[in-house]
Amino acid sequence: MKILNPNIDLHLFYKRIREAAHRVLLLDYDGTLAPFNAEPGKAFPYPGVREILDKIILSSAVRVVIITGRWTQDLLPLLKLKSTPEIWGSHGLERLKPDGSYEIAPMDEAALNGLVVADEWTESMGLAQHCEKKPGCLALHWRGLDAQKVEEIRRVIQPKWELIAEGWKLSLNEFDGGLELRVPVRDKGYAVKTILAEVNGDIAAAYLGDDTTDEDAFRSIKGKGIGVLVREDMHETAADIWLKPPGELLAFLSRWLPRA
Repeated sequence: MKILNPNIDLHLFYKRIREAAHRVLLLDYDGTLAPFNAEPGKAFPYPGVREILDKIILSSAVRVVIITGRWTQDLLPLLKLKSTPEIWGSHGLERLKPDGSYEIAPMDEAALNGLVVADEWTESMGLAQHCEKKPGCLALHWRGLDAQKVEEIRRVIQPKWELIAEGWKLSLNEFDGGLELRVPVRDKGYAVKTILAEVNGDIAAAYLGDDTTDEDAFRSIKGKGIGVLVREDMHETAADIWLKPPGELLAFLSRWLPRA
């Protein structure tokens, strides 16, 4: 573990987890709670993660929220927790609450039409098998492919998707393992701000993420909690601390377990 922000006193933060009136644990999924997998449907959590999260959620002392780029319906079979926590899916476009209630952000019809255009064009180029469709998003994955194939796909896709993004007012983002076109209504930072605004009073909060798509969340939690970068290798980030999975991840999560 490495402290990236010299203003962060980690021991004091651990003390606040025990003593704060409200505790909020915000978690990305892929690359954070689970290792990446070339087959997204097989990206299960690191050993030990489910057990710790089940205990934290069962204690009712911590509000646990998953904030992910995945479609919520695709994440649930992978989590397999005893009690489903609150989940913000598709980079904050969806919100699934523990009671089962579900909401999705309103999206501009023209922007959605742009996603249809991108999807149809990508399929015409024979790349449909690499695409993932989600509410308000179209993601093209190249994880697991060799470098030459990745470069070939990028040369075909990126210029066209840039034109579509500009023409239909979509955002084009690169993530760890692909490109994503998205309706720019919300992002993970929006989810973090919304959740923290719902909590009044003394709070201990942390957001754990690994990718460039988590940087909005790291920036949004500044001054209200800490951002935790979870990955094997370091990159430029707004996070406050960096830890490596799974060992340091499990140790950090264990800090949120109820104490006897």
